[in-house]
Amino acid sequence: MSERAVLHVKGRVLVGPDDVRDELWVVDGRISYDRPVGAHDIRTVEGWALPGLVDAHCHVGLGAHGPVDDDVAEKQALTDREAGTLLIRDAGSPSDTRWVDDRDDLPKIIRAGRHIARTRRYIRGYAHEIEPEDLVAYVAQEAGRGDGWVKLVGDWIDRDLGDLAPTWPREAVEAGIAEAHRLGARVTAHCFAESSLRDLVEAGIDCIEHATGLTDDLIPLFAERGVAIVPTLVNIATFPDLADGGESKYPRWSDHMRRLYERRYDTVRSAYDAGIPVFVGTDAGGTLPHGLVAAEVAELVTAGIPAVEALAATTWRARAWLGRPGLEEGAAADLVVYESDPRADVRVLAAPRRIVLNGRVVG
Repeated sequence: MSERAVLHVKGRVLVGPDDVRDELWVVDGRISYDRPVGAHDIRTVEGWALPGLVDAHCHVGLGAHGPVDDDVAEKQALTDREAGTLLIRDAGSPSDTRWVDDRDDLPKIIRAGRHIARTRRYIRGYAHEIEPEDLVAYVAQEAGRGDGWVKLVGDWIDRDLGDLAPTWPREAVEAGIAEAHRLGARVTAHCFAESSLRDLVEAGIDCIEHATGLTDDLIPLFAERGVAIVPTLVNIATFPDLADGGESKYPRWSDHMRRLYERRYDTVRSAYDAGIPVFVGTDAGGTLPHGLVAAEVAELVTAGIPAVEALAATTWRARAWLGRPGLEEGAAADLVVYESDPRADVRVLAAPRRIVLNGRVVG
């Protein structure tokens, strides 16, 4: 091996929740647990190291009114990076962010294409707005644009009803999900309410975003089918303000949103207790700021999920779920170093000491 500069991370390296090592080395951007021969110009970083955090529901390239310019998307991605988020599942965006893949200083993104919604049943400028007969074709299109995921809008306010209601008939979601699976893509769906969940899960969906409508009768079905949820509790915190804003026009919807908010922690804890996979997602983009991953982990702990499990939901388990490596030998060196043990107190995540992306210290 010729002489080259290396990075030495020492202290406590959390390869897994119970797999703790004293050090790792970064050579040519890759992780090694063997001291390299002939190394020089060694830079040492000390502390508690974790795999780069995962935000499994994030929208790079999305603003309050739809797609944003690349310079704004870059700032969004950098904000996430500085919070320690080095892997993003972009859960729907109208922007083409493929240029990010050419930047070794920005988080890695797993895309779900653009949201697919029913006509006039989602936020203007965000989604393809179509009718059920076109769902299969659009699922195929977005499966081709994404990185193994497709994002549906499973429910939204029905103006005639004045409340949340499913956006798709059962036969349409069955056909759409089957098409995605035929093409090798997984499917997730935005769902606030209760009423769309059974059809989506029985149709074979892989994940539900928000999942505030989970009830005691639905939880066993999710657990049996292995359907994951990404609760986005930092977003659910906005429900009271949304309800107040819609009170005069849609009082039934407002009351429903408040009830979903009030039982949010019980919902998440009951899901976890039943064995439903729970992952960290912030719903950053649109109206919510980026860089909230630590706050979302803390919210899961507040909901009653043990600290180590909440940590796993943004590190080891999340990366395995998305098919991406953590701190394995030979993996790209994407890691975050903290002052103290995040397993003991997840609030440590809010203050990264060093951020290493593709083997380079970037923050």
